[in-house]
Amino acid sequence: MKLSVVGLGLIGGSVAKDLRAAGYVDHITGIDLNADHCSKALELGLVDAVSDLSKGVEEADVVLVSIPVNASVKVIADVLDSTPKKTLVIDTGSTKSLICRILKDHPSRHRFVAAHPIAGTENSGPTAALSGLFRGKTNIICESDKTDQSRIDQAMALFEILGLKTMFMQAEEHDRHVAYVSHLSHVSSFLLGKTVLDIEKDEQNIFALAGSGFASTVRLAKSSPEMWAPIFEQNTEHLSQALLEYIMHLQRFHYFLMKKDTAELTKIMTAANRIRTILDGIEPAHKSSATPTKNQ
Repeated sequence: MKLSVVGLGLIGGSVAKDLRAAGYVDHITGIDLNADHCSKALELGLVDAVSDLSKGVEEADVVLVSIPVNASVKVIADVLDSTPKKTLVIDTGSTKSLICRILKDHPSRHRFVAAHPIAGTENSGPTAALSGLFRGKTNIICESDKTDQSRIDQAMALFEILGLKTMFMQAEEHDRHVAYVSHLSHVSSFLLGKTVLDIEKDEQNIFALAGSGFASTVRLAKSSPEMWAPIFEQNTEHLSQALLEYIMHLQRFHYFLMKKDTAELTKIMTAANRIRTILDGIEPAHKSSATPTKNQ
């Protein structure tokens, strides 16, 4: 099987690494506008060859598009226009409403899978690629009813090799959910880092006092702004609502802090502790309309 990977970063590189290790692919072509990424991907053995977009996808059985979402909108349409009928095209972007809306009437929409493997680190580029990055992680496929069943089956086989657990959602539902569980946490981390950096200008010793709690909380602030700014832009409506609710909780906490109301502060933190039981799988989260079977 011939795989073309558009975007030789953390996600694209990790997919290439795991599919090669599993013997799922015979040849991998890498495509990236960054020449250094292309050279490094070749050096690391992530890909067998590099090419430009038009030549790099023309013989592919599967094209994986893993680039910033503002660029993927045009690239995916171009790939669908220029690849043969046999080619499956998979997108891994973190927002889905816009791309699904734009491709809704594309004549080759039936061989496109709008996916989002929810996995990653704060690192980027080919050197960030990790074996086993996706194992046990959740993957979302959006608007699967617009994709041929044979293409869904083909994509599912690939995702299962990666170790992903796939669910199906509509694009709008996906974007609403990830605004809270992914995008909001990145905004929080970026702005916490910015707040501390602003204070550090006057208090040089602040980082000497930073422990593991601070490091883990601001880890996401090391993520690529070039990748995340377009994600925030495409999900403005849902992220804005998530931010308003977050700010409301911050203001409420600040109010009781200024009142020195320890009982209320404890109550707020105790209520937040319940997240532990959900994340540890002790208590199920509220069920969404997502389902692990195809089509809604």
